[in-house]
Amino acid sequence: MSKILVAGGAGFIGSHLVERLLTLGHEVTAVDNFVTGNLKNLSHIVGNLKVIDHDITIPFDGEFEIIINMACPASPVDYQNIPLETLWVSAMGTKNLLEIARKNKAKFLHASTSEVYGDPLVHPQKEDYWGNVNPNGPRSCYDEGKRFAESLIVNYQNVHGVNARIFRIFNTYGPHMRANDGRVIPNFVSQAMAGEPITIYGDGKQTRSFCYVDDLVDGIISVMNAEKFSGPVNLGNPKETTILELAEMILRLMDSKSEIVFKDLPQDDPKIRQPDISKARKELNFEPKVDLESGLRRTFI
Repeated sequence: MSKILVAGGAGFIGSHLVERLLTLGHEVTAVDNFVTGNLKNLSHIVGNLKVIDHDITIPFDGEFEIIINMACPASPVDYQNIPLETLWVSAMGTKNLLEIARKNKAKFLHASTSEVYGDPLVHPQKEDYWGNVNPNGPRSCYDEGKRFAESLIVNYQNVHGVNARIFRIFNTYGPHMRANDGRVIPNFVSQAMAGEPITIYGDGKQTRSFCYVDDLVDGIISVMNAEKFSGPVNLGNPKETTILELAEMILRLMDSKSEIVFKDLPQDDPKIRQPDISKARKELNFEPKVDLESGLRRTFI
């Protein structure tokens, strides 16, 4: 088994990944500065786990065979509140982790995002699509930070020979999401539980493709274990759902009487979002198994 560093290991997805790696018998070090992560996400986990409170924008050392970079605020509420910190963790944080990988000759995995495609003009989105991103908009600290990180990784790979693997995460949900996360599923669930109006931004016809966190972790493990890996790969569930359909499903599952209200769509909010996972299917044998209704039941029921 391997010595693995997970940056952002106390976050929503990072903590699920840490738990799976420990279940597989790996020795895991989780590093997190707890800006959006929470130590409670790791408190129930047993295994060979070390937790370090550290900001990865500050250089540090260690001996690892695999480094997985999950560190970065991922909710618009978070990254718009701390835009400079978001940019720095994508830039300097990624650079510092790459330096550890270079020194250790370690395998480097990086969590990129569907946001690199921006408000896409191509549907569904394939890995060779360059995106439609506003570099000056309110989401740019996250979108462009992640795009820069991808370029940095590719050039570390070309110049220093780092064994690097980039996976692009599409909308993911599941246990450990914060109630005030700011993303659509925890928003709707919190509003339904409180009997407050369900707030839909736009007309509700915009779409997302929601992947249950266990399925996403399956994909990350497949990226890690693949004998051969070529370029970025999309990880997500290709089943497309409108925001209005999601709201109605949550109201039904929670037997909530909350009404649905509509507000203006935020600037640069994507109208459509669906991954083309043909590459992941072919190269990683990746296939999401949990449908949206089952995943929602596991998340809040």
